Amino acid sequence: MPPEGKTVKEGGFLSQPKAVWAVMFACIISFMGIGLVDPILPAIAKQLEATPSQVSLLFTSYNFVTGVAMLITGFVSSRIGVKKTLLSGILLTVVFAALAGSSDTIGGIVGFRGGWGLGNALFIATALSAIVGLSTSGTAKAIILYEAALGLGIAVGPLLGGELGSISWRGPFFGVSVLMALAFVAVTVLLPKIPKPKTTSKLSDPFKALAYPSLMTLGIVAFLYNFGFFTLMAYSPYVMELDEHGLGYVFFGWGLLLAITSVFVAPRIQSRFGTVRSMAVMLTLFAIDLLAMAVGTVMGSPTTVIVCVIVAGAFLGINNTLITTAVMESAPVERSTASAAYSFVRFMGGAVSPFLAGKLAEWFSAEMPFYFGALMVVIGVAALLLRRRHLSHIDEAISH
Repeated sequence: MPPEGKTVKEGGFLSQPKAVWAVMFACIISFMGIGLVDPILPAIAKQLEATPSQVSLLFTSYNFVTGVAMLITGFVSSRIGVKKTLLSGILLTVVFAALAGSSDTIGGIVGFRGGWGLGNALFIATALSAIVGLSTSGTAKAIILYEAALGLGIAVGPLLGGELGSISWRGPFFGVSVLMALAFVAVTVLLPKIPKPKTTSKLSDPFKALAYPSLMTLGIVAFLYNFGFFTLMAYSPYVMELDEHGLGYVFFGWGLLLAITSVFVAPRIQSRFGTVRSMAVMLTLFAIDLLAMAVGTVMGSPTTVIVCVIVAGAFLGINNTLITTAVMESAPVERSTASAAYSFVRFMGGAVSPFLAGKLAEWFSAEMPFYFGALMVVIGVAALLLRRRHLSHIDEAISH
């Protein structure tokens, strides 16, 4: 399925228009916001006298608002245009990241992270379709560029968060605000005006898209494995017994491995073994990795948890590229609509899981969140295999 509104003549992987690199730069900064707060979670809990479950609401509000707002991204972008939608999302991120950094209460930070999530939704859903539409190297390679931006952002975010967080827990929030302001300038200058779609999107389009069993299947799988993903992101910092610098380096290693595997390993695995089989194996390995984190926590071995967190980057990097590529080819709807519908479902998992992980630790034991995350990932694998018939067309669509 070629990008809407143009015929693709595939060029070299790195031979992209300046507009693609501008959007990619903004994506890297935006994705930095996901992991930037990881190194400062224990510091926020300590300085604001909050429990881990309360601090995890930073992820919950961010993911919940992002997921719900995904439903309106197509409606908005089809009316005001891709460029204005991207810039609106970036501007909201600039404002709410700064407000979060200025807050003195955990409730204030959680609320402003929700506003940040709105900006994230407008930007992320539109950025993916923009990169695919503007790229000269075809859909699959364009998505790899997007996943590379995700990986780099997630890798650099914790590193920068650790450095800024060692000065003050407010530093990472202000850092995102400044960097996204730079991204605003880059997109304004380098991104050309992209014609609006001939037909405007309706608010009901994402829900109609989810009626396609293939897209719903991928959404369900992502919803379930996000329980493991955000247990790692939002809860593991509390059991690694590291300071802001240490946590920054651990999540830098995790994100770097995620970036490398998403770009260089995922396409080869997909080509050789197929999308569904590869996803099932990667998610199973991730579930085993989460179980190892639980065992490391029981044994009182932070080193085990640290190693497992870094290794998880490989499994998640490969899976992210596979599932994002599959989403783009899963249903006969516009890519932006497919992305919005899928993201709505998966971000709901990201909204529930961080808070639940903190609560499970409070109710039961420190290792319980990892056990539960592993269980949900395994259920995701089962859902993938039981509904794999709905995805039988994916590999052929990707190859074309």
